[in-house]
Amino acid sequence: MSARWKPGHALRLLENGEAFFPAVFEAIAAAQREVLIETFILFEDKVGLALRDALVAAVSRGVQVDMTVDGFGSSELTPAYIASLSDAGVRLHVFDPSARRVFGMRLNLFRRMHRKLVVVDGARAFVGGINYSADHLDDFGPEAKQDYAVEVIGPVVKDIEAFVRHAMGKPGTERRWFRRRRPLDTESGATQPGPAQALFVVRDNGEHRTDIERHYRAAIRSARREVIIANAYFFPGYRLLRELRRAARRGVRVRLILQGEPDMAIVKTAAEMLYEHLLRADVKVYEYCKRPLHGKVALVDDEWCTVGSSNLDPLSLALNLEANLMVRDRDFNTQLRGRLEWLIDNGCTEVLAEPDAGSRAWRGVRSFFVFHFLRRFPAWAGWLPAHMPRLEPARRPTEPSAADDRRSVAADR
Repeated sequence: MSARWKPGHALRLLENGEAFFPAVFEAIAAAQREVLIETFILFEDKVGLALRDALVAAVSRGVQVDMTVDGFGSSELTPAYIASLSDAGVRLHVFDPSARRVFGMRLNLFRRMHRKLVVVDGARAFVGGINYSADHLDDFGPEAKQDYAVEVIGPVVKDIEAFVRHAMGKPGTERRWFRRRRPLDTESGATQPGPAQALFVVRDNGEHRTDIERHYRAAIRSARREVIIANAYFFPGYRLLRELRRAARRGVRVRLILQGEPDMAIVKTAAEMLYEHLLRADVKVYEYCKRPLHGKVALVDDEWCTVGSSNLDPLSLALNLEANLMVRDRDFNTQLRGRLEWLIDNGCTEVLAEPDAGSRAWRGVRSFFVFHFLRRFPAWAGWLPAHMPRLEPARRPTEPSAADDRRSVAADR
């Protein structure tokens, strides 16, 4: 994976399943050589069945298909569903497929493969927070999730492809010292798909533990006019909170869009513990109340923005495997700003400072302990189970998962 920005990209913002699923299925239908997919959740509902049909059809045309799902997030796939993929020639991999339980609880909770990536023919990629499940569609009802992804064409797709192939243990990603490195088309003067600069950034539990958070902090430090963050699970580290407060105090308009109708009650409770501290620094906080917010996007000033899988909470920032696309492009930034401001104007309630002095004092005491927890969390996270997750071919489950597991997984991400 390259650590430098690359020019020459065309981008398309995809909002919710209504835009994302047709775009992905269309790309798979046009694939000629290879489809690579990583996802946290794959449910056996109408979206999961449509994805299966698209992949099976691609294999029938001679396309090589590899898909990785998370063993915790996608634990309910039936033997028939798995067989329909493997019998057709789809290579289905499971990240950390442990099904052991203690007192009815699964032990493979931590260090999840939370990325949502698609690469088609090494030429087109999708990065975002949308899983393959019907709860990302509006007709799911009040619990339908609000979320975002980005489609990208350009040189960074090769970085994403190399990363996914390496994560799957596939050949073709080794570098040989005696091989001459050929320049990318955009570097040799060929026509570029678009003007945007892009950078693919991951978080893992090895050499890239804080990369996504560091890019957030650097972008916020550079802000001169505006910061907008829309994030489903907001309980970030101490340093990121400090950068938000400093930005607001130097006159930057900082707006946070958080969950007002959370899929888990603890999500809102955790975020509320930070409100007083943020509001005192003139950070504006809005709760999106129409349906659960699942997005993980942000923008700074007129050019920088990011779309990806990483929440701003301890799981994403210190445990899970995540992937974001960083973008520098005025047009894409303007488009994302328009959609987020529409969200603020049409579905959000602004959080106001508590006028009661007693309540404010209690919030201040509570915030003190919260911030000291956040300051030390990255070190404490190392105490959590640090097993070495494994990637295995999918096997037919020997017994079905409990029905309530699906609800807990859907709520988790």
